[in-house]
Amino acid sequence: MYVCNCNGIRERDVNAAISSGASTPKQVFDHAGCRPQCARCVCEMREMIDDAQVSLSMAAE
Repeated sequence: MYVCNCNGIRERDVNAAISSGASTPKQVFDHAGCRPQCARCVCEMREMIDDAQVSLSMAAE
């Protein structure tokens, strides 16, 4: 599924960026080699980042 239609960034691209250490939407865009256009996707990226961080903290317990 596409997260960012403007730049063609898919869920798997966001997850790859997060796995590589991205902790902000800007870092996700940097990882993809682009920048936000309309920024409608930023909230969803933040949610994905937050979910990943929660999962990591739960796994560490």
